[in-house]
Amino acid sequence: MAKVVFVCWGNICRSPMAERVARRLAAERGLDVEIVSAGISSEESGNPIDRRAVRSLTARGYDAAGHRARRITPADLREADLVVAVEPFQVERLLTLDPDATVALLNDFNPAKPKDEPLIDPWYGDQAGFEDTLDDVEAAMPGILDAVSLS
Repeated sequence: MAKVVFVCWGNICRSPMAERVARRLAAERGLDVEIVSAGISSEESGNPIDRRAVRSLTARGYDAAGHRARRITPADLREADLVVAVEPFQVERLLTLDPDATVALLNDFNPAKPKDEPLIDPWYGDQAGFEDTLDDVEAAMPGILDAVSLS
């Protein structure tokens, strides 16, 4: 079974949104893949998905229940076939923690975005920012799942 880990700063909006999209699309494709998410920081540990992210996810039919933020662990990096970060500095930090990890940037899989473009952080904005972030996550997901199914 392949394993994918999505990573953002606090694990309350971008990475759990990606996790939930990936889970549904992987199930629709019949992929045998474990999909989890985590944060670089521990400041949000134990918190649920941001309520605005929940609104965006549920409006598009994704399951947003049961999430609790957590920090990335060395085991996550060691066990993952692919770690997908949302900002370039996170890719660098993750590779510092484990230089052998396979780490990529989410928007590098989004055909509508230039390489190395960070995923918008909607936390500081309004609901529309969460919709835009979810649009980018959905656009990137086919490429991410293709990469995992080929590994």
